[in-house]
Amino acid sequence: MTSRLTRRQRRRVSQGIQYAVFVAALVVVGLLADWDRLQNQFAQKDLASELFPAIITTALRNTVVYTVSGFVFGLVLGLVIALMRLSSVAPYRWVAGVYIEIFRGLPALLIFIFVGVAVPLAFPGTEIPGGTYGKVALGLGLVAAAYMAETIRAGIQAVPKGQMEAARSLGFSHARAMVSVIIPQAFRIVIPPLTNELVLLFKDSSLVLFLGVTLEERELTKFGRDLASQTANSTPILVAGLCYLLVTVPLSFVVRRLEARADKAR
Repeated sequence: MTSRLTRRQRRRVSQGIQYAVFVAALVVVGLLADWDRLQNQFAQKDLASELFPAIITTALRNTVVYTVSGFVFGLVLGLVIALMRLSSVAPYRWVAGVYIEIFRGLPALLIFIFVGVAVPLAFPGTEIPGGTYGKVALGLGLVAAAYMAETIRAGIQAVPKGQMEAARSLGFSHARAMVSVIIPQAFRIVIPPLTNELVLLFKDSSLVLFLGVTLEERELTKFGRDLASQTANSTPILVAGLCYLLVTVPLSFVVRRLEARADKAR
């Protein structure tokens, strides 16, 4: 009589097969890859050491500044759009809905081209305050605001309706209750997805190169590409990628911790 495997045994067999496939794939890649050629092209220690400290003091610093400025602008605009989306005034809801659909549907690259080319053509003689930094904040912020608006709106709607009723019973106006009671609670709810949006903006800051930046305004991707072209070697690109991970990995860890804490609180 053929013995049947239990559910736990079947699961262990399945996991064993998956691990075996994974190890086999690693072995195949390891045997087929030309590691000497990869090292010569991507891991030149002398070239990598020459990138410092400029890659930190200029490229990484600019990347962080671009990201933070875009995030702040997007957060403020996203809050306004979210409140318009929840407004009882129909035109406000329509404008907010159209904005969200357009800027969520367009690639971020097209938004940067619009900011760098279309805005100066549409408003001759005017310049965006802050130069390149202002353009980047506007480009990143316009993209981020569309996503943040929906996140914030969901957070506001997640606050129990009794909170608004309690605030109104204490004599708060609707606007004051939103500012003092509802919005702070909503932001505590949406901190994890907003932090995740910060990670995405940090990577999207690489699109700055399409605005035409100076040497002192270069971010990590532009810095790595320029040095790779000058040296005919891809080591600067690899080092720039590691600098991205230096920021995004800790931020991703923070997002997971915040999400776990929020799940535990619920």
